[in-house]
Amino acid sequence: MTARGDRILGLGLFVLAAAYGWAAQQWPEPFGGTETVGPETFPTLLAIVLALSSVYLIVKPDPDAQWPMGRTAAEILLSIAILVAYAFLLEPLGFVIATTLAVGTLCWRMGARLRSAFVIGLIGAVVVFVLFNYGLELSLPGGLLEFE
Repeated sequence: MTARGDRILGLGLFVLAAAYGWAAQQWPEPFGGTETVGPETFPTLLAIVLALSSVYLIVKPDPDAQWPMGRTAAEILLSIAILVAYAFLLEPLGFVIATTLAVGTLCWRMGARLRSAFVIGLIGAVVVFVLFNYGLELSLPGGLLEFE
């Protein structure tokens, strides 16, 4: 793909960043008023970084970019499918289970041994869950592990 392809990709990513940023602002205001750091903070930061990166790609594309073909392209498409499935499974399964499955599968596809990949996924999921739920007081979905 040429510089034109990079610009088209940049434009698509910019539209995605705008939609993602807009959706992040649709979270209801927390009980007790606005907060400096709320549920929309992290998605908004991601949208800003994605928008800036996409503008850079539009303004300064790589003139001799070689897009992946064959097995590499298939691995990238598989990774995208895993991340889409992760987004759909996050609420029903919960953060820890969905993240363990997604990170474990991605690590395995990148060459880690199967058992090590899922142990890394589980440790990462638990650490992030504890950090967000108890450190930052931003609740992540408990899903199947939620006890009431």
